[in-house]
Amino acid sequence: MVPKDPVMLLSFINLKLRDFYKNLDICCEDLDLDREEVVRKLEGIGYRYDESQNRFV
Repeated sequence: MVPKDPVMLLSFINLKLRDFYKNLDICCEDLDLDREEVVRKLEGIGYRYDESQNRFV
């Protein structure tokens, strides 16, 4: 289950990106998540996806 709380979502997504997925698109597709919604939620708490690091910073 994907967390709804943005801070918990940040931790969850970064863990998945670090351990299982080479980029956010593949992660979202595999977990059946709306990429734009994930990005919007995490930008709302001051994080942005950094492709070069494959994580939200």
